[in-house]
Amino acid sequence: MSKAIYGFSGDPITYGHIDIIQRSLEIFGKLVVGIGVNPAKKYFFTLEERREIAAQSLRFLPNVKVVAFKGLLVDYAYEHGIKTVVRGIRNSEDLTYELMLHQIGESQKQQVDTIYLPARQELMHVSSGAVKALQLEQGLIHEYVPLFAKQKLEERLSKQYIMAVTGEIGVGKSFMSQQIKRVCEAQNIAVHVIDIDKIGHQILGELVAPIYQETRQKIGNLFGQELLASDGFIHRKKLGEIIFHDAEKLEAFNQLLYKPLLLRLRRELYGKQGLILLDSALIAESKMTYLSNNNIILVKAPRDIQRQRLVQRGYTTRQIESRLNSQFNEALKKEMIIKCIERDYHGHLWEIDNSQEGDVEAVSGLVEGIVEKLKIGK
Repeated sequence: MSKAIYGFSGDPITYGHIDIIQRSLEIFGKLVVGIGVNPAKKYFFTLEERREIAAQSLRFLPNVKVVAFKGLLVDYAYEHGIKTVVRGIRNSEDLTYELMLHQIGESQKQQVDTIYLPARQELMHVSSGAVKALQLEQGLIHEYVPLFAKQKLEERLSKQYIMAVTGEIGVGKSFMSQQIKRVCEAQNIAVHVIDIDKIGHQILGELVAPIYQETRQKIGNLFGQELLASDGFIHRKKLGEIIFHDAEKLEAFNQLLYKPLLLRLRRELYGKQGLILLDSALIAESKMTYLSNNNIILVKAPRDIQRQRLVQRGYTTRQIESRLNSQFNEALKKEMIIKCIERDYHGHLWEIDNSQEGDVEAVSGLVEGIVEKLKIGK
C-alpha cells in the first residue's frame, strides 16, 4: 500500500480539503495529512488547534494520519520516506502558485514528486477564508466545514456556544431553558434563549417584508385561503386544526417555513455572545440539529404530566392528542439525535427529567456537564 502526503494550512479544514483527501486515499491507500505553517500568512487558529480540528474532522477515514509540521513540506516528506505530495487546485491562481511550490521543492533534489487534484466544481467556492467571512455575518457554514470546525469557528469568531433544547410538547422545554439561564447567570455565564416556535409565529403574524408575505400566501394556497386574515396574516388556530391532524400537511408546512425561519434565526443569533439555547420541539424531525452542532438537551416528562400541563394551557382533549401524535415521541427524538451524532462524529446528548419543575439540583448538574463539555469560558 503506497503512501502520500497532502499538505495545507487548514485554518480551518473544509469539505473542499476533505474531498481531496478522500480522492487521494482511493489512489494511495494511505495518506498523511500535514498541517503546515506559511511564514507569510497570519493564522486564525494556532498550529495545534488546526491539527486538532483536522484530526477530529477526519476521524471517519481509515488510513489517515494528521500531523503538524514546520518548514518545507518536501523536507517532511523526504524525512519520513514519502515520495509523493498531493496538492489541490481550485483555479488558475492556485495552479500558478502550486507549480511554483513544486519547482521550489524540486530544487531541493530530494526526489519527491507532486500530483495535482482539481477541486470538484460544486466545491470550488469553498475556502477557509470564505467560511470565516460567512461566520462573521452569521451565515450558514455547515455545508462548508464539518461540525467540529463549525463549533470552533462559532466559539472563536462569534463567542457563541450553541445548544438546542428539545422534547415533546408539554415537557417544559421553555421552563427548562429559563432554569438553565438562571443557573448559568449565577455563574456569570451569559445566556440567550431563542424560541424557534416564536420565530415561526412572527412569520405567520407579524413580519411584513415581501418574503414573509409570500410565505403566508403560499400557506393559503396550499391549505386554504380562509387561513388568511384581511391583513394578510395567518389564523394560527385554524392552521393548527389542519396541520396537527395530518403528518403530511405538517411536513409540507415545515418545508414552507424552513428558509424564512432560518433567515430570522440568523438575525436573532447576530451579535449575541455566550451560551445560546435554541428552544425547539422539532429540531430533530426538521433535520436542523446542525444548528447546535448536535449538542442537544432532551427534556422528558411522563405522558400524564404532559397532558396535565397542556390542559392548564387551555388545550382541549382533541387538541392535546393531535399535538402529541403529530410530533415524534421521546424515544424517536433520541434515536434521531444519536444517529446525527454518529453520522457527523460530533455532538452530545444530555437528557433531563422535568417531571418536577424547579429541581435545582438536576439543573445545576446539567449546567455543570454542559460547561465542562463545551469548555465555556475556558
